[in-house]
Amino acid sequence: MPQSLAHIALVVRDYDEAIAWFTEKLGFTLVADEYQAEQDKRWVLVAPAGAPEGAATLLLARASKPEQAAFIGNQAGGRVFLFLKTDDFRRDHESMRARGVRFVREPKEAPYGTVAVFEDLYGNLWDLVQFA
Repeated sequence: MPQSLAHIALVVRDYDEAIAWFTEKLGFTLVADEYQAEQDKRWVLVAPAGAPEGAATLLLARASKPEQAAFIGNQAGGRVFLFLKTDDFRRDHESMRARGVRFVREPKEAPYGTVAVFEDLYGNLWDLVQFA
């Protein structure tokens, strides 16, 4: 039976600031933004530009209690948490820097490809990677 990841939840402080950051800074596409009255929350999905139909999306999940809020920006304990794959590292690295994305580790060549580490608006660490 084939399986795949559908969504990856990212705890955020505010829906609108997270949507703005992911769409404006990373160029992601807003896939869904639907209010769910019964739970008083929104179902917000974003995806990298050019992601194929059915690819995993990022679920922007607003923290609804203090225990959840404590993990905003530190969902992986300071480790790289998410990996953004690109087909043109230089293009995307330059574009992201021009839009104000903060890189905390500069590009390097590794056996698996070219990689640099950036942080999202809350401080979660991501790899921008072009696999060899």
